[in-house]
Amino acid sequence: MKSLLRIVRFTKELRVHFAVIILASVLTAVAALVIPFIIAGATDVVVEAISGDRTESSAIRTVLWLAGAFLIIELASTAVSSIGGYVGDVMSARMRSILSVRYFEKLLSLPQRYFDNELTGTIVSRLNRSITEVTNFAKMFSNSFFTMIITTVAVLVITAWYAWPLALLLAIIFPVYMWLTTLTSKKWQKYEGKKNEDIDVAGGRFNEVVGQIKVVKSFVSELRELKSFTKRYDRTIQTTRKQSQHWHGMDALRRGIMAVIFFGIYAIIFTYTVQGRFSVGDMVLLVQLVAMARQPVGSMSFLVDSAQHAIAGSRDYFEVMEIEVDRAPTLAEQKKRAETSASSTAIGPAARSGSAIDGAALTPAQDDLAATLVHDGPAVAFEDVTFGYDDDPDVLKGVSFSVRTGEKIAIVGESGGGKTTIISLLLGLYRLRGGTIAVAGTDVHSLSLLELRSQIGVVFQDSSLFSGTIRENIGYANEAASEAEIIEAAKKANAWRFIEDFPNGLDTVIGERGLKLSGGQKQRISVARAILKDPSILVLDEATSALDTRSERLVQEGLETLMENRTSLIIAHRLSTISSVDRIVTLRDGVVEEIGSPAELAVSGGIYAELLALQEEGTKRAKKAMRSYGIER
Repeated sequence: MKSLLRIVRFTKELRVHFAVIILASVLTAVAALVIPFIIAGATDVVVEAISGDRTESSAIRTVLWLAGAFLIIELASTAVSSIGGYVGDVMSARMRSILSVRYFEKLLSLPQRYFDNELTGTIVSRLNRSITEVTNFAKMFSNSFFTMIITTVAVLVITAWYAWPLALLLAIIFPVYMWLTTLTSKKWQKYEGKKNEDIDVAGGRFNEVVGQIKVVKSFVSELRELKSFTKRYDRTIQTTRKQSQHWHGMDALRRGIMAVIFFGIYAIIFTYTVQGRFSVGDMVLLVQLVAMARQPVGSMSFLVDSAQHAIAGSRDYFEVMEIEVDRAPTLAEQKKRAETSASSTAIGPAARSGSAIDGAALTPAQDDLAATLVHDGPAVAFEDVTFGYDDDPDVLKGVSFSVRTGEKIAIVGESGGGKTTIISLLLGLYRLRGGTIAVAGTDVHSLSLLELRSQIGVVFQDSSLFSGTIRENIGYANEAASEAEIIEAAKKANAWRFIEDFPNGLDTVIGERGLKLSGGQKQRISVARAILKDPSILVLDEATSALDTRSERLVQEGLETLMENRTSLIIAHRLSTISSVDRIVTLRDGVVEEIGSPAELAVSGGIYAELLALQEEGTKRAKKAMRSYGIER
């Protein structure tokens, strides 16, 4: 019950809806309780007329009045019930919206490690299942629970007035029923947890397979995936069998006990009527009231069943909602900042002639950080940084280096040696185990994620485009950008030529992850997006990897434009790219081995010198050795 009350508190905006639904339920229950009295009264009038104790005209007049009262009450009850049903539907939709939006908001605020450990499909499946179960119960509860309570209490009072043994037997039903239900609950919840786990994992794999369908088909793995998927759902069937056997076995016991109690109730009513202690009308009234009491007791089984699903669903939901975030809530900051006007003052390294988008207005976050980024020392500084994922060994060990404002450095090392991890730490995606990272002299952990990430532009190895149009993907860097700014960014990224060849230009829909574009086209869109952001610090994570020579040249030209007079960190896979930077940082086994200019490291005997020697050798062995460093040539 605590879980359900928590949902109510969590959606306090819906209090008016709950109140209207409860009021409608109360009025409907009261109307339903009046009907048996009308029918009982009409029954007594008819009996009196038949026995000669009332004149025919008087009886007809009375029963017509009673029939009219029945009609009025039924119409009023129908209207109130319809209003309650309408408000219930709206409440259910609003609750789904509130819970879904808050779940999504929470996911956007969670640290990267959460997503490292969860399948995307599992996250989506959990959202759909949990919220559906909670909203279904909320609607059923608000529509049924108070009607059940009012009906039950009223029936107990009325039957006690007529004959206390009837009320006593009715009063026994509810605690006995709830006690047996409590015995059922704990074991049922355990089965439900197992079933939900299998459903979530199957849903996660389903999403993953659909997203990687080309890989599945290329390895002819359709049957393997189908078997794995089927196995999960077969397990839910086995779990459901045990769960259902347990639930319905207990339900049969509950209903058997109810049948015995109702036998006693009906026996008393019929016996008292035969003895003349009840009139025929009284008997009709009491039979209807007892039937009304039976209905909520029977419905309680469905309500409890729905509550069990809702409790299980809300537990999964709140497990996610209770995960701690690494920083202050960035979404709340964004909402607050969105209410302020953007500043047009350029900052840091971007405050120069020939910036990526000349005269582009900066976001409020950029304006807030202006004083921080104007700094005489390094633009970026790693000081004795140690880091490892979860409980795994350290990936980086005491890493220290700095990047001067406007400087271009390349990070070189073995595959899996921590190059990309350095970028993830700079973006604040993970907490350090030791050391500090500073941006313009300020520890990144003292900055909000919004302030930090608004200053860093990343071009990933995977272009990471969204479904939708080219305009939306480039404009993702700045939703307030004009069409002219988007076109200018596309031109500087060498993307405008192919964009304008499309019939719909910027409004061309590119499909999920840009599947309708070539690799080079996708990467140039990604570069245009970074250009539009106009960041103070640029990160290139193997940005021209896996491109053909022509595409690489076009993308590289766009990157050169983007890097002009800008602090840049480059994870490169081409020696030609590395040779053009100001300095190189080499990593070996998570430790900084050397830092120096390309000319200095070319003769130092370290990793960069090894790569140059391997390139000169040109053998298959040499090429294989170079690839171990992520270097193609």
